[in-house]
Amino acid sequence: YDEEKQTFLNGRQVIGKCPIDGCKSEKAYADECDLGHQFLPKDLINPISTLSNKTPILKPITNWYFDMEKYTKNIKEWLDNEALDKRTRQFVVKELQEFLKLPEIYVLRKDQMDKWEEVKKILPDYTITEDVENKPSFTIQFDTLEKREIACKVLSENGVRYRTGKTLVPFRLTGNIEWGVKVPEVENQKNLTFYVWPESLIAPISFTKAYLSKNANKCSDWKDWWCSDDCQVYQFLGEDNMYFYGPCEMGMFMALQGENVTCQPTGDNIRLPKLIVDKHIFFMGNKASSSGAIKPPMADELLNYYSVEQLRMHFLGMGLGNASVSFNPKYAKVNADENEADVVEKEGNLLTNVFNRVLRHCLYALQENNDNIVPITKLNDDVNEMCKNTLLDYERNMYNYKFHVASNNIDSFVRNINKYFQAQMQKAVTKDEKDNVIYNTLHMCKTACLLLSPFVPSGAERVANYLGLDDKWNSWDYAFDELKDFLGEKHYIKPIESKFDFFTKKWD
Repeated sequence: YDEEKQTFLNGRQVIGKCPIDGCKSEKAYADECDLGHQFLPKDLINPISTLSNKTPILKPITNWYFDMEKYTKNIKEWLDNEALDKRTRQFVVKELQEFLKLPEIYVLRKDQMDKWEEVKKILPDYTITEDVENKPSFTIQFDTLEKREIACKVLSENGVRYRTGKTLVPFRLTGNIEWGVKVPEVENQKNLTFYVWPESLIAPISFTKAYLSKNANKCSDWKDWWCSDDCQVYQFLGEDNMYFYGPCEMGMFMALQGENVTCQPTGDNIRLPKLIVDKHIFFMGNKASSSGAIKPPMADELLNYYSVEQLRMHFLGMGLGNASVSFNPKYAKVNADENEADVVEKEGNLLTNVFNRVLRHCLYALQENNDNIVPITKLNDDVNEMCKNTLLDYERNMYNYKFHVASNNIDSFVRNINKYFQAQMQKAVTKDEKDNVIYNTLHMCKTACLLLSPFVPSGAERVANYLGLDDKWNSWDYAFDELKDFLGEKHYIKPIESKFDFFTKKWD
């Protein structure tokens, strides 16, 4: 509470130092730091109100919390299962396991061992788990968070310096912002609103319901997607949010099951999503955030310089599952050389240069040799084998969340289409030989559309529609089918203009 401004402060209106042992963050908010550590507001070190630059006070107020500690066993079981899944990124398992430790306190040795000898007699039951003389602190562990909180109070009152460790803390469900989403009145608790994070964790279900309500041809019940053994929800997120979408979300969804909680729910219960966690994208080598000193570029700004397809291909090719990567668009560089290549365009050049070129040349040849009617000839064994091998490699990498490797599969495949067309068209002499090259090239282009569909859906659909492929072109059920199965009899493709581009370098 800011006494000068006479108002309660939300989480981002308080700045201090993270109390978690070993954390170097100097930018911590009321209950979390910018590195993703969670703690209780009263543990924040040296809190300052951003409204008055004064030290705020703690005032008693009632809010609803989710008792995370009650579900520690269930959350551990979920994480153990995720650890057994080889697709799960190991830094995710390692980081989340830290939060599932029993509550700990790290007591500093220097100049306070006499105080410790006196105060240890009045602490709740604890265990000393790490006591190495050459280390600056030793660790005391408690079997409940409540006991640790009592111990923290005792240590503070007796002037013993300490830091706390990561553990599951109560997850706040409500707040006191008047303009927030209202919480139903329960047990005479009035005028509460939902805190942003629980609302955010439920939002993907709300998005599903909203989407289905606007698409009458789709399945109309959100439970068919979230509560069905036939479906799996995948959630993509940055590493700083994995605590919320990990223990908090999974714990909330498991708690909704009632008494018989399991991490493998059945029936009408929500199936637990799979988490695909990425490392950070830096901007020009710096950490950027909407609340920080360095702001990331907004979509409208980026679309002044790049197309959607270019940006999607670039971001997916970064390999963020392995390490944080810097986003370095040429337009944002100071004194950039006019002739310097723009690294953001590198992956997109596959579409704007190579795929555009082979599509144009193949359709020009179709126009010249066959009056724009697709010749149904033999699918060559070497082409069929190349398509099948690429599809299988791509499927394996997508299944394992290796999207940057899958993008390499696409890159190699599209370049091989171009090489095939150029080499074989030079060799072709008769009309039948040219028709065969055209048919095989278009078959590979059909396959490329399927591979590109998750990466650049609008562009892949644009090409497929122009080629006149029927709706099954982007279904994996028909991935290995031949081109002729996607076309009608005497299939006509309308002529294209000179230098026509299916993919452009700049958003129009």
